[in-house]
Amino acid sequence: MADTERRDAGRAGFGDRAGGDRRIEDESGLGALVGYRLKQVQAALRSRIDAVLRPLGLTTPQYACLELLGRSPGASGAELARGAFVSRQTMNVVLRSLQDQGLVAHSRRMGGGRAQPLELTSQGDELWRRAAQRVAGVEALMVSRLSDEQGRDLHRALTACAEALEGSCAEHA
Repeated sequence: MADTERRDAGRAGFGDRAGGDRRIEDESGLGALVGYRLKQVQAALRSRIDAVLRPLGLTTPQYACLELLGRSPGASGAELARGAFVSRQTMNVVLRSLQDQGLVAHSRRMGGGRAQPLELTSQGDELWRRAAQRVAGVEALMVSRLSDEQGRDLHRALTACAEALEGSCAEHA
């Protein structure tokens, strides 16, 4: 485990314990849990994305917002919050920062109801494209040890897992 991963694992309450190099995430313990592995991948992915975005002056939530607006111009703040997996309050902070930097603006198109559609400015579009290239490089690294078929299988499996959990939540609501 690299020093930064060990430090991050320690912050999350996992990692090496005093008196030995026993790894808590071995295959017979937490490492056998799919959810634990997903969290491990998510933490490492977030760390790598943060690192490649930092020189561009972006945070991962800001990038997520730019990515969503780049792909769906005219989205509302609520739609962006759902797509970025953050609260509306957090998205409002992210949007305010992006607007202050001149990267996002209210769309000239009319929105439905009270929602105010948003879009990237030309400066925001250029930064989004540069950031997207960097993030694509991180994703390529993440799956670099998988064959093309394994990559497709992983995507299908994760999609099925998400759908099962989202459907489960809707059934219990």
